[in-house]
Amino acid sequence: MANEREPEPHQEPFDFKNNITWRIFRVLSEFIDGFEFLSDIKRPVTFFGSARTPRASAYYASAERLAKKLGKAGYSIITGGGGGVMEAANRGAYVAKSPSYGLNIQLPYEQRINKFVKKGMGFFYFFTRKTMLSMSAQAYVFFPGGYGTMDEFFTICTLMQTKKIETRPLILFGKEFWGTLDHFIIERMVKDKSISDADEKLFTITDSVDAAYKLVLASKERQYTSM
Repeated sequence: MANEREPEPHQEPFDFKNNITWRIFRVLSEFIDGFEFLSDIKRPVTFFGSARTPRASAYYASAERLAKKLGKAGYSIITGGGGGVMEAANRGAYVAKSPSYGLNIQLPYEQRINKFVKKGMGFFYFFTRKTMLSMSAQAYVFFPGGYGTMDEFFTICTLMQTKKIETRPLILFGKEFWGTLDHFIIERMVKDKSISDADEKLFTITDSVDAAYKLVLASKERQYTSM
């Protein structure tokens, strides 16, 4: 039929016997290119959050304002390169005339790199992109988001908990949104001894751009370690 779409590469059946070598080299290439991309970025702060956050949202305005303040203070801003919160952070960096980076994911219909990214890189695989975002910064700022944002948040918590990366400021912006998750972590995970009391203190929740800004200013230069 004329309206039928060609299948995307990720929708086609995977033949391990014939395709595995090609997949391995593609994954290796994304890791090599990704770490080379990150290696020259100075004083990076990575922003996470929903690609669906509207421009009229208070969260969009706060992300842009915080990124702008950090940009003027000499920090580089890294995002996933898409819309919503990511666009807001890249926009703040762009207005501040500071480095604005995007680590974009190649999706068939939804995410496209925003126009405020000065230098970007596209990834085919979510897990290679997530590794770069997890290793990329000396501070992390999370705004409200969906499954992807939660995945990235808990990945970074796990890496810091297990000392695979050094402890860095992990800022959750939006008390109303993140407070519910914090309550669950305390009432279920801590009380059930799934994690320790110290693990619940890996992150800070705030509604203040100025407070988030001060936490980033107190961070130390990024040091890479093995994952």
